[in-house]
Order: sequence, then structure tokens, then C-alpha cells
Amino acid sequence: MVKIMKSKVETELQAFIGSDAYIHSEATSFVFVRNCKVNVTHAFIAGEGPFRVALRFDGHGWLRMEALTHYEIYANGRLLLAGYDDRGRMNVALHIGKEPFPE
Repeated sequence: MVKIMKSKVETELQAFIGSDAYIHSEATSFVFVRNCKVNVTHAFIAGEGPFRVALRFDGHGWLRMEALTHYEIYANGRLLLAGYDDRGRMNVALHIGKEPFPE
């Protein structure tokens, strides 16, 4: 994973707008969602680092993740965003793709 480059991640997020996507999201506060199928209508990244990402679904709901620091783009079009603390521990993750994630 590499540190988030805002413009690059913004471009990757925009590619999901207008299409169905599968979400995997988790945080150390015991939040866990896997293979939640949504239609993305808006996608935003904000901040100067750590970053915030917000996704709007079908005009009816939002997912907002904060404290994101790193990203990775996979060959199959999946985007992984993660937030690490100053000790290198992952605290939050958002994985988005156009195909379901393995169970």
C-alpha cells in the first residue's frame, strides 16, 4: 500500500459512480460490513491527510470513512483504502469493487 494521493484516489472513486459496487468496510470499533451491494451515485475524498471518503448510494444513504492514509488499486478494478495509526496498526478499511468479495 502507498500513501494516499488525493487526485489518484478521487479518479478511482469516480469510476464507481453510476454503477453497482460491492462494499467491504471495517473499523476497530467493531464495525464490519461485507458484500453490501449498492449503486454509487456520488463519491468524494476530502482532507489533507488523513483523508475522509464519502460514498452516496442510490440517493438514499451514505457511507463515510475517516482517518484514511493509504490505498492500493488491484488489477481487477478494486480499490482498497486503509487508515493506519502512528504505530502502523490499521484502524479502518474500505474496499470497493464491482464484483463480490470472497466469502
